[in-house]
Amino acid sequence: MNKSFLVMTVFAAAVAATPCALAEVKDAAPDGFTVENSQWVPAAPEVAWKAFAHDVGKWWPADHTWWGDPSKLSISEKAGGCFCEVNGAREAWHMTVSFVDPGKLMRMTGGLGPLQGMGLSGALEWRFVPENEGTRITLHYRVGGYSPDDLSKFAPVVDKVQGSQLAGLADYVRASAKP
Repeated sequence: MNKSFLVMTVFAAAVAATPCALAEVKDAAPDGFTVENSQWVPAAPEVAWKAFAHDVGKWWPADHTWWGDPSKLSISEKAGGCFCEVNGAREAWHMTVSFVDPGKLMRMTGGLGPLQGMGLSGALEWRFVPENEGTRITLHYRVGGYSPDDLSKFAPVVDKVQGSQLAGLADYVRASAKP
């Protein structure tokens, strides 16, 4: 069995029981895929953004960190910044922030989780759009690169994981919005 396929199979099993947001595999091919998840929250874009960027350790799923502790995560709100996880001497640079329009859009580049170890890369966008006296948060991830495996097989797994990550943020914002 191919090592990359085994990693993604284990990855899929780990998220099988994770509740996720409504999601969509936008496209999938042997050399890459695009997934998109979207949720509405009852908060202004600036409030949702602040929760996203400043409180990542409070909403990111612990089982999708390298060392099981989301409080070790941080997001730098500047181009060239880091979506990082630091746990003592152990560190992970998950993605590089490549574009910031505060309260509206953050784009990060790189490969999350096993995709990083497979040498794949992607563009991950967190979009915050005013909608119905709240905010539509959309998580859009396009991944590509060389792999001996058919990357289209990974799209549903990544889609489910992205859905759980977005659901964590949406649930956190909703709980924070309650009086």
